[in-house]
Amino acid sequence: MDFINALLTPFTWVVSWILKTFHSAFSWLGMDPANGWTWTLSIIGLVLVIRAALIPVFVKQIKAQRGMQALQPDLRKLQQKYKGKTDQLSRQAMTQEQMALYKKHGTNPFSACLPLLIQMPFFFALFNVLNNTSKASGGGQGIGALTPEDIRQFDESSIFGAPLSASLLHGGGGENQVNVVVLSILMILAMTASQFITQKQIMAKNMSEEALASPFMRQQQMMLYILPLVFGIGGINFPIGVLIYWTTTNLWTMAQQFIVIRRMPTPGSPAAKALAERRAKKGLPMVPLLGEKKSEEPAVEAPAGPKIQRQQPQRKNRKRK
Repeated sequence: MDFINALLTPFTWVVSWILKTFHSAFSWLGMDPANGWTWTLSIIGLVLVIRAALIPVFVKQIKAQRGMQALQPDLRKLQQKYKGKTDQLSRQAMTQEQMALYKKHGTNPFSACLPLLIQMPFFFALFNVLNNTSKASGGGQGIGALTPEDIRQFDESSIFGAPLSASLLHGGGGENQVNVVVLSILMILAMTASQFITQKQIMAKNMSEEALASPFMRQQQMMLYILPLVFGIGGINFPIGVLIYWTTTNLWTMAQQFIVIRRMPTPGSPAAKALAERRAKKGLPMVPLLGEKKSEEPAVEAPAGPKIQRQQPQRKNRKRK
């Protein structure tokens, strides 16, 4: 456990520093430093900073997903080629050809999970901060960039009567435990529902017919139900402050996906057809979509000019001997 805490130390400092910066800014604007809403807005500010920093990674994720969909026909041919071959050489050759396909399309199966993987250390760091506030407050200690006074204020803060450091499983609400239970359940439902709606939106509107028929789609369908279930079950252990963080980041993802599906849909998807119809109604030309293969332009022939007849060289008459 100490090893994990040591690994999370840099992220804990980053998270606590961002929280303290927003908390100081809101306090300077006149909000009560010990009020739960001041800390809630600071947590939302933390989400905005992290997700804004991840926008370039999100663009790479979209390109990787488009690449995975584009290589599905080649991947199916490869699977048919090695179907029924279980020897070591065949498996090795199939793996090498599969890696060559990923390289050709500039993608890999793990690229789609990159934003989530990058977020996880910050998420666990925030969980570590919020989960230890009561202990640190009792010992007069600080956590990361948060001073002992900051920790005391946070530990005593609450929204709707529920302390931000309390959780459904471990309590911490004291006389207001009912408020903790009700607010935690509502936040868990909001967290899982927003995650489910986001994934469902992608599958319903932003996948081509080829992608819907691919093995990759079966994995997406599993993730559609597994991820919300995992976070829903784990949510009973999350402090309310962490539930606020994760619900806010899910709402950001939902809004971000809505913009992407509307303006940068997957080629061949229902959203791409809807975009083409909207642009056609406005009399606008269809622009190339992100990840769309560029069609080869026909060679432009030079304009035909007037034909000039080549003059044959005149042969000089030779004198006869």
